[in-house]
Amino acid sequence: MVNLKKNIVCNYVSQIYVTIIGIVLLPMYIKYMGSEAYGLIGFFAMLQVWFNVLDLGLTPTIARETARYRAGALSKLEFSQLYRALSMIFLSIAVVGGGVLFLLSESVATKWLNIESLSISDVIIAVQVMAISVALRWITGLYRGVVSGSEELVWLSGFNVIVATLRFVGVFFSMWHYGFTPIVFFVHQFCVALLENTGLALKTRELLPRKKDLNEKIGWSFEPIKPTLKFSLTIAFTASVWVFVTQTDKLVLSGILSLEDYGYFTLAVLVANGIIVIGGPISSAIMPRMARLHAENKHTEMIKVYRKATKLVSIIAGTTAITLIATAKPLLIAWTGDEYLASQAAPILRLYAAGNLFLSISAFSYYIQYAKGNLRYHLIGNLGLVVILIPCVILAAVNFGSLGAGYVWLSMNALFFLCWVAYVHHKLEPNLHLKWLISDVLKLIFPIMLFATFISLCAPKYSLSSRLENLLFVIIFGCLLFGGPVAIYARFKILLKRNRNSCGKKSR
Repeated sequence: MVNLKKNIVCNYVSQIYVTIIGIVLLPMYIKYMGSEAYGLIGFFAMLQVWFNVLDLGLTPTIARETARYRAGALSKLEFSQLYRALSMIFLSIAVVGGGVLFLLSESVATKWLNIESLSISDVIIAVQVMAISVALRWITGLYRGVVSGSEELVWLSGFNVIVATLRFVGVFFSMWHYGFTPIVFFVHQFCVALLENTGLALKTRELLPRKKDLNEKIGWSFEPIKPTLKFSLTIAFTASVWVFVTQTDKLVLSGILSLEDYGYFTLAVLVANGIIVIGGPISSAIMPRMARLHAENKHTEMIKVYRKATKLVSIIAGTTAITLIATAKPLLIAWTGDEYLASQAAPILRLYAAGNLFLSISAFSYYIQYAKGNLRYHLIGNLGLVVILIPCVILAAVNFGSLGAGYVWLSMNALFFLCWVAYVHHKLEPNLHLKWLISDVLKLIFPIMLFATFISLCAPKYSLSSRLENLLFVIIFGCLLFGGPVAIYARFKILLKRNRNSCGKKSR
C-alpha cells in the first residue's frame, strides 16, 4: 500500500513551491514586461482553464480506472484497451481545439482584447503560440491521470517542481537573451510544454501493462469506454459547469477591462487561488485512495480518510484565507511595492480569498461522490449554481467591474457550502454532515477567526511605509495565526487532562 501521508506531504511541497515561485516572480513580470503584457499572461492562464471544457471527463476517468486497475478490479487487457481508446480521443480533441483557437487568434487579438500599447501583430503571434501550448499541456491530463491513479505522486511532485522552475524561472534566461517581449515569453512556454508532455508520456509508459503480458491484442476500438461512459459524461458536464462557475468572471472581465487593469485583477485572483491550490495535493492523494477503498468495500476506512483530509484542509486553508483577508493590502504592498495597485487589488483579494475558502471545503462533497462513482448530486448542484451564478456575475461585472464579480463569487460559494453540501451528505452518508461540519470544519476555523480578530484589534494602528515593514507585519501575523490557536488548544488539553485527573482522585 502506498504511503498516503508521504503522497500528501510531497504534493504539498511541490504545490507550495509551484505556487510560491509563480507568486514571488509575478512582480518581476510586471516590472520587465509591463502590466499590459502581464494581462496577456493572465489571459493565457484563463484559456488553459477554459480548454478543460473539452476534457469530457476523461482525465478523472482514467485516474479512477487506473486506481481500480491497481486494486484488481480491471484486468491488464481491459485497462490497456481503455487507455488506448482514451488516447485517441485526447489527441483528436487537442488537434481540433488547438486548431480552432489558432485560427481565431486574429479575432481574439483585435476584437476581444483591449490592447493599448502592445503591437497587434505581436499579440496575434502570441495567441497562436498560446493555442499550441494549451493543446500540448491539455494532453498531459491523460498522463497525469495514469500517474496519479497509480499513486506515483512522489515522482509527479518532483516532476512538477522541475517543470515549474523551467516555466517561471527559466523564462527570464530566455527573455534576458532575446528580449522581454510577449512573443519570447510564450515561445519559451511552448518549449516547456513540449518537454512536460514528453516526460509525462515516458513515465506513463512505464506504468502501463507491458504488451508481452497481455493475452490478446489491444486493438483500436472505442468499446472499452462504454462501461465508464456514464461516469465520464457526468464528470464532463460537471467539469464544464465548473469552468463556467469559476471562470465566467475572468472571461467577461477580459473583454471589459483594459489589459493593464485585467493584469491587476489577475494578480489579486492569483494570490487568492493559493487557497484552492492548498486543497489540490490532498484531493490528488485521497481521491484514488478513496476510490480504491470503496472498490475494496472498506467503507469505514474511506470515511476516516475523508474526515481527516477535511480537518487538514480546514486548518491550512482556513488559516491561509483568514491571513490573506486580514493582511491583503500590506501583503500586496510588500509584494509589488506599488501602494496604488495594492489599494485597488486588496478588496478583490479579500472577496476571492473568502470565497475560495468556502470552495475548498465544499469540494469534499465531490470527492466522496467521485469515490463512489456516482456524480448525480454534484451534477445537479453545480448546474443549479451555474444557472444562478453566470447571469449574476455578468450583470455585476458589467456594472461594477471586478469588485462586483468578487461579491457574487463570495455569496454563491457561501450558499453552496451551507445548503448543497449538507444535502449531498444527507443523501450519500446519513448522520455524517453535522459531525463533519462541527468537528471537522467549524471547531477548527472559528478559533482561527477569533484569534485573527484579537490580533487585529491589538495590532498598532499606524501606517507601514516600507515594503520590508509590510512584509514583516504579514509574516508575524501569519505566524501568530498559525501557531496561536495550536498553542492555546494544546494548553487547553493539558488543563482539561489535569482537571479530569483531579476529579478522579476526589471521586476515590
